[in-house]
Amino acid sequence: MTDFTVPLGEIQARQTKIQKKLQESAIDALLVVQRVDMLYFTGTAQNGFLYMPAAGEPVLFIKKYLPRARAESPLKNIVPINSVKELPGLIAEYYGSLPAVLGLEFDVLSVKTFNFYRGIFPVKGFMDASRHILEIRMIKSGWEIEQMEKTAELSRDTFAYAQETIRPGLTEMELAGMMETFSRTHGHGAQLRMRDPQVEGFPWHILSGKSGGMVGMMDSPASGEGTSIAFPCGAGNKLIAPDEPIMIDFGTVMNGYHIDETRFFAIGSMPERTKKACLTAMEIHNQILERALPGTPLDELFQFSVERARALGYADQYLGPPGHKVTFVAHGIGLELVEPPYIAKGKGELLEAGMTFALEPKMVFEGEFSAGIESVFVVTEKGGRLISKVPVEIFIVKRP
Repeated sequence: MTDFTVPLGEIQARQTKIQKKLQESAIDALLVVQRVDMLYFTGTAQNGFLYMPAAGEPVLFIKKYLPRARAESPLKNIVPINSVKELPGLIAEYYGSLPAVLGLEFDVLSVKTFNFYRGIFPVKGFMDASRHILEIRMIKSGWEIEQMEKTAELSRDTFAYAQETIRPGLTEMELAGMMETFSRTHGHGAQLRMRDPQVEGFPWHILSGKSGGMVGMMDSPASGEGTSIAFPCGAGNKLIAPDEPIMIDFGTVMNGYHIDETRFFAIGSMPERTKKACLTAMEIHNQILERALPGTPLDELFQFSVERARALGYADQYLGPPGHKVTFVAHGIGLELVEPPYIAKGKGELLEAGMTFALEPKMVFEGEFSAGIESVFVVTEKGGRLISKVPVEIFIVKRP
């Protein structure tokens, strides 16, 4: 336990926003069951269910652990419950009736779970409320930005630790474990949260030399020697060597808020081709930040980055090798490592102040190496402002 709590004002502002969206969508009430959404609207991630009417006070029903939920959440109505099957009766008793239309998080509920709720709630209908939740979460408050900046400080310290400890003869996996140990010792929560059931969150991609040139490294990298077929990503058993590029992509979470950063290292010297490609990626990175103004279409920024890579001679390598390219250059980030919105191909939505992104213009030289950078930024009225505190540079470590 820590003394970290979400202020009442934050919770009330979020409640007001979601209730407005419920009213606009003719959803009479929302039942929140996903752990991260629970944290967002209540201030606690204890095992329970949040019932949010379209108007009026919400009730938080807690299975375990009630004392901690009451200590963490500023909500007024926190009620113990033994079984989810008690919910309909308790809701009807508290509010006088059940809603006609109940909103659920369709994007994370399994069919089995949805059928269970449909079986115990005798309501007229169910509607998907997940898009409303994600729309609200896309725009970060000043308080949330402060939390991400605190996580960014821990990430900066972890990258500094990597710079101090990296040496030839370590395996990628050993370096990854050392970084994670340092980070966890200083507050990293370890579990990176992902909403997509097909994607598993883990803290580190460390790929050195030719490991970085393997097809599919963008965001779900294949690794080097010794990688398990059951977990074909992250760091492998390849030995780190002097004079080769070393990609460190490390995710950090503290008090629920994530930072996702990539920097390139080398021991002794960086090969000239890798250095030039990294500097080009940094140039694209900085130009996107300058153009990340409210009202800019997401697709426009993505296409700008692709055109810049082409103009600078990296069309084939940018965002992956031919036939294996990803179609985004930045993903939203906050209480989950990857969340909407995306600076991506075909995304017509507009940037808004308060959106936060992990910006990652990267390149893959198939069979050779990778290059690039990843930083977290927030959209402001003047453009993108870095939340990341790791310097935007290539880190060259002197030979031991």
